[in-house]
Amino acid sequence: MEDPPTPSTSSPPPPSSPSASSALVFRVNRPVYDEEKLESQLHKKDTPSVTIKQRISQQCQCSAQRARALVFSLLPVLSWLPSYPFKQYIFSDVVSGLSTGVVQLPQGLAYALLAAVPPVYGLYSSFYPVLLYTFFGTSRHVSVGTFAVISLMIGGVVVREAPDSDFYIPANGTNMSAVLDEVARDARRVQVAMVFTTITGTIQIVLGLLRFGFVSIYLSEPLVRGFTTAAAVHVVVSQLKYLLGVKTRRYSGALSVVYSLNAVFSKITETNIPTLLLGVSCLVFLYIIKDLNERFKKKLPIPIPGEIIVVIVSTGVTYGMSLSQLHQVDIVGHIPTGLSAPALPDFSLVPNLITDAFAVAIVGYSMGISLAKIFALKHGYTVDGNQELLAYGLCNFISSFFQTFAVTCSMSRSLVQESTGGKTQIAGLLASLVVLLVVVAIGFVFEPLPQTALAAIIMVNLLGMFRQFRDIRHLWRTSRIELSIWVVAFVSSVLLGLDLGLLVSIAFGILTVVYRTQHPHSSVLGQVPDTALYLSVDQYEEASEEQGVKIFQFGSSIYFANSDRYVSSLKEQTGVSPEQIQYLRKVQKKKMKKSKENHTLVVCANEERGVSHELVPNHHSQDKEEEQVNGQVKGQVNGQVKGQSTGADTDSEEAVFIQTLSSPVHSIVLDWSCVGFIDSVGAKAVKQVIKEYAAVDVSVVIAGCNSSVLDELERLQFFTEMKRSIFFPTVHDAVLHCRNFNTSLGASPETCV
Repeated sequence: MEDPPTPSTSSPPPPSSPSASSALVFRVNRPVYDEEKLESQLHKKDTPSVTIKQRISQQCQCSAQRARALVFSLLPVLSWLPSYPFKQYIFSDVVSGLSTGVVQLPQGLAYALLAAVPPVYGLYSSFYPVLLYTFFGTSRHVSVGTFAVISLMIGGVVVREAPDSDFYIPANGTNMSAVLDEVARDARRVQVAMVFTTITGTIQIVLGLLRFGFVSIYLSEPLVRGFTTAAAVHVVVSQLKYLLGVKTRRYSGALSVVYSLNAVFSKITETNIPTLLLGVSCLVFLYIIKDLNERFKKKLPIPIPGEIIVVIVSTGVTYGMSLSQLHQVDIVGHIPTGLSAPALPDFSLVPNLITDAFAVAIVGYSMGISLAKIFALKHGYTVDGNQELLAYGLCNFISSFFQTFAVTCSMSRSLVQESTGGKTQIAGLLASLVVLLVVVAIGFVFEPLPQTALAAIIMVNLLGMFRQFRDIRHLWRTSRIELSIWVVAFVSSVLLGLDLGLLVSIAFGILTVVYRTQHPHSSVLGQVPDTALYLSVDQYEEASEEQGVKIFQFGSSIYFANSDRYVSSLKEQTGVSPEQIQYLRKVQKKKMKKSKENHTLVVCANEERGVSHELVPNHHSQDKEEEQVNGQVKGQVNGQVKGQSTGADTDSEEAVFIQTLSSPVHSIVLDWSCVGFIDSVGAKAVKQVIKEYAAVDVSVVIAGCNSSVLDELERLQFFTEMKRSIFFPTVHDAVLHCRNFNTSLGASPETCV
């Protein structure tokens, strides 16, 4: 490698490398560039300016091609249904649709209990949205419908707006307690669920039209997994009373888990033994079936439909043994035959539900799009996030007029639909038809279905969520910050409820981003011998610092929240403090004036910490070892420089001491390769620190700055006081410049201001 003015960069692998003889090698021979030279040799492309009027005009232009693209965008089914390979796909889709429908049926009944509405509305929610998603969705494998987490969030809102206490009516007779009017209560809760779903769908539609599909990125994977694990705890606790057969009120809001557990265990002695035995039997059976399906999923053509088996058998046992009449086992009850006519929601409830609806809209979409992306990546196609958001919005909004509650995709059903060979949403369409058949024709068959069996179905389907506790051990090893997000999401959602817990989790997640940008990793870089690579000297033994040059790297953008941190880290890491050098110079000037012949000033130079000094009595006048040659002080011994002050040459010796009290570092290179943006506060901080270093004869240059940051600096008028020539495209260009500038002509470092 040659020094400037004609530098050359040769970067073969280190000689010790075992593959040095066969490794690729590149050599570069070019002059050192700074941004000023680059701008003089390169020409930027002219970008024509477009006015707001022109942009609006372009967006409003209509053509047959744009109209066709719009229709295909809003109705993705048109892009694949006309070319559907009937012979190749139909059998797989039929098998997948029937298998998914068999699972969707009991889950629809079960999750209606979580939503605090009669079970038949779970069947409605398993039909209309699934049918609509076939036309508007872009994923081929997700199964849309009821889902435990969303159903539980809806149930919390429904119970809050229509509590049991509002529907007790006085009983006849003075010795009789009030009677709960379940018919009026259920009607009101259905109305609340309808309005809530309408608002949720509207929010999703608006966000989809505004292309806000990116909102799900604020729900990171650790946050979602911690939140859903907490939701699983809520669900299990809410189902304990059905499993034990005890009567307790339903709680919602902060500490609802604690109150629910207290209510259940306070009535543990009232447990209905037949209900408990039937529920535990269903739990054990479903767990065994789940385990068999998991163990032999490659050998089984379709998973064993454990849920529908439990529904059929438990319904038959309850009906045959008259468990409801003889042992007070709670059952599903009346299931009306046929579909209900559409109805308008009661929009007077809207103000109380908007905040909760927004939370459900975001959570439902985030779960749906994350699962859709997993299947799309596995099977080699793409999903449109904005269209998915719009699809969920339309499914919820339109379906709400048919008395449904909000839905999203279900992981367990989606896995069934995909693992049984489903190719397209024809499978989802057939699954919805299976539910329709039950609603229209044979719904009455499931009226004796015990609620404890539905509770068992819900609990077993949550096993996958409880396995997410394993994340704690993994995150402890990989990322403590992500672990903190998981723990905060879990604890806050368990204790504060799912709505407030989600809000706290998102706020904490954003704070971790702020923390990371405020406290990024910073380091001093050194050059790997015979290469143009610069790595951290703390991490790599081969990296060595250039004499007199400090290369500082900051792992974040520079803005108002971390500009002070940037400056303090720079001074700490480089070991060069302009304030300390300036202070020592002022002190030295005062001491020079007061120094006498019998005192000698001892100045200690430390490359890392700066300069220290002390005055000691001069007992031996023969210790004069220093002399001034060309403005430099000779006679350095073990890092100490001694100079004797006399009244005759005070001015010359003052110059000598000021020169001695300079930093051993003559140049600092700021590596901005990690800087993505800079604001006005950050620009002012950088400008100020450059001036401070210039005042103590330390040159500051900047390397690796991308064009967008340079444009921002231009808009911030950074270059009205600073030169473009202090910016270099690479760290190596900057180091070669500093090395050459320090050795040429004995010049003092460039102040750049």
